[in-house]
Amino acid sequence: MLIEQLINGITLGSIYAVVALGFTLVFGVLGIINMAHGEIFMMGAFVGVILTGVLGWPLWLAFLIAIAVTGILGYLLERFALRPLRGKKGVSHLAPLISTIGVSILLENLTHHFFGAGNKPFRTPFAEISFQVGSITIYLVQLVIFVISVILMVSLSYWLSKSKAGKALRATAENLETASILGVDTKRIIILTVVIASAMGGIAGILVGMAFNSVSPQMGLAIGLKGLAIIILGGMGNVKGAMVGGLILGLSETILVAYGNSGYRDAIAFIMIIVILLLRPQGIFGQKATREGR
Repeated sequence: MLIEQLINGITLGSIYAVVALGFTLVFGVLGIINMAHGEIFMMGAFVGVILTGVLGWPLWLAFLIAIAVTGILGYLLERFALRPLRGKKGVSHLAPLISTIGVSILLENLTHHFFGAGNKPFRTPFAEISFQVGSITIYLVQLVIFVISVILMVSLSYWLSKSKAGKALRATAENLETASILGVDTKRIIILTVVIASAMGGIAGILVGMAFNSVSPQMGLAIGLKGLAIIILGGMGNVKGAMVGGLILGLSETILVAYGNSGYRDAIAFIMIIVILLLRPQGIFGQKATREGR
């Protein structure tokens, strides 16, 4: 039924939105595309596999540990791959992008080495629990994924708009040099941004494992490219755009698989990129004006 497909699309779209928020935060503050975000997301998924599938630990604990592990990976990424390149004369603006690509390849190869190239099952204790609403079947895992995603998005939006650190992050995103002059510790804000973005990637990794019941070392690249498509669709560096873009992509994929050709599922993201770049290059919520000061 159409309503069930819409529910599936909203569930998938909410996960995509969480992934895209990580891209958006880093781009908004640093002005770079973090191509390692997909692999950090994948590492969060494998943390969930190890803790829930191998060790038999509860899912809530897997979430907390995945947040910690991916947050640490984010800090290491900023400290050793991004910070040495920031603000140095003669360094190409493409250098941070290339650096994050190198980190993504490293993380994927490490995962291949320790876990192999095949899919690993992600066991969720309530995966088969469902209930009927009229003729519509809704799975408990779909509700859990949607609720967690909404809580994350609402919490992030509230934190950015109301907290002192959130306002400092927005000021840094607007103009790094001006924020520094006004007394904002931009170095700390940049670290905080990358750590939060990576932690959200870790949460999204477990959510994808819950949704598809399996994870693989290759999933980081595919999800990472879709996250890139979403922020282009919604508007580079725009939090609201990342949320809406994620839902649009999730719904589009689900409807295409249900009523069209599933072989084009991954292609829909890049078709959207082409269309949006032709019709509205700045994205749905993006602004034409460019910002300087990074």
